[in-house]
Amino acid sequence: MGIRKLVFFFVLVFSSVFVDGEGRGVFKVKHKFGSEADRSLKELTVHDKNRHGRLLAAIDIPLGGDGKATGTGLYYTKLAIGSPPKDYFFHVDTGSDILWINCVGCSPCATFTDIDHLTLKLYDPKLSSTTELVPCNGGFCTEFSKGPSPGCSSNDVCGYVLHYGDGSGSAGYFVQDVIRFDQVTGNLQTSIGNASISFGCGMEQTGKLALSIGALDGLIGFGASNTSILSQLASSGKTKKKFAHCLDGKNGGGIFVIGDVVKPILKTTPLVPNAAHYNVNMESVRVGDIFLDIPKEIFQDGYGKGTIIDSGTTLAYLSGEIFDPLRRIILTSQANLNVHLVDDILECFKFDKSIDDSFPTVTFGFQNSLELKVYPHDYLILYENEWCIGWQDSGNLGSNAVDELIILGDLVLTNKLVLYDLENQVLGLSDYNCSSTIGLKDEVSGAVNQVGSHDLSSSPSRNQMGVSCSTAHYHMNF
Repeated sequence: MGIRKLVFFFVLVFSSVFVDGEGRGVFKVKHKFGSEADRSLKELTVHDKNRHGRLLAAIDIPLGGDGKATGTGLYYTKLAIGSPPKDYFFHVDTGSDILWINCVGCSPCATFTDIDHLTLKLYDPKLSSTTELVPCNGGFCTEFSKGPSPGCSSNDVCGYVLHYGDGSGSAGYFVQDVIRFDQVTGNLQTSIGNASISFGCGMEQTGKLALSIGALDGLIGFGASNTSILSQLASSGKTKKKFAHCLDGKNGGGIFVIGDVVKPILKTTPLVPNAAHYNVNMESVRVGDIFLDIPKEIFQDGYGKGTIIDSGTTLAYLSGEIFDPLRRIILTSQANLNVHLVDDILECFKFDKSIDDSFPTVTFGFQNSLELKVYPHDYLILYENEWCIGWQDSGNLGSNAVDELIILGDLVLTNKLVLYDLENQVLGLSDYNCSSTIGLKDEVSGAVNQVGSHDLSSSPSRNQMGVSCSTAHYHMNF
């Protein structure tokens, strides 16, 4: 669900976590929409408008989600929590800093889901022998609330209240328990690792979070804050503060790992310092051979400055100064296109030739000469026997605060390997076959182990804007 100010769901899906002795991790990934043919463009835009062990091990986290039923554009993962461990399914959100799960006694809470025939479960802290309450005067609570919690007494646990921009919310209290994950131990090999993590025990969900459409057991935040699961694993010495994902747009699923990706070697661009999201500095836009004449300040405006890289957003949103000329060049590249609106927002047309041979490639240029190519088969989406343009004007997100935002979501990131290196404050991007493998370095032995793709949906078994948080106090007895 998202970060504190602008939230987008990570459109990945994990199923398990694998950590090797090298500070690396991998998540099995699957796109909830499945193949391109299964996607509903109206549902994609609705999602975007409503929604972001061993020392230094590597973790492999499986992804899933097919989106055929709901089209909310979310990826999910599976984590085992508690003692004895039980499996739970979580939305993945790179723009959120908190992991929370629906707990026994939650009201209202979704009771079933339309995703992949999964069964929802409630976490019961009383049934786990390793559960501990997080006190309101402890370090985690102080970090979450950005200071001492007012009115905190020694018998109070740390409560939380999260408010998301679409009116949804989650409230409850924090607990600490053991999570299990798959740590990488060799080429395509893992063993079970574990770590004690603080997370929210959700007692009340509001808005869309209380609905069964697109519901799961909880949400896992993969933001850069010290309260995220990434930061907690890194501070405990379990992993490096690095992760990467590769979303497979052809087959669904993909790769999600925590650790040091060394194969392939990626070109990187700096992350914008102190930004609320994973922001980078865009410097140019080229449509075919034509460079758009964009004032420099356009690339620097918007929330948090720079361009937001967000796998939790389904499409790609550009400020009007970029969107208008880009759209015009694309649509005039072929004569006599009969362009019409579908669902009041999507521009579509019939075309029976090769789109890759007929329409221009869009190239985004970033600081340090990093380029990201978006091909016609990426930004033109087949919908009801017509081709529809996936580019969107950020003004359509419905808020003056985001009119100038540049948000590059799955439309751009699919079939790309994306590296988030928080230790060196850089982001890497490259075209990649997300059905193949990547190499993670073992920090202990120096070996490079291969990690492959996953698709939870084939296994048995919200773009939000603006989020605030506050603490609450609970008296709990187990």
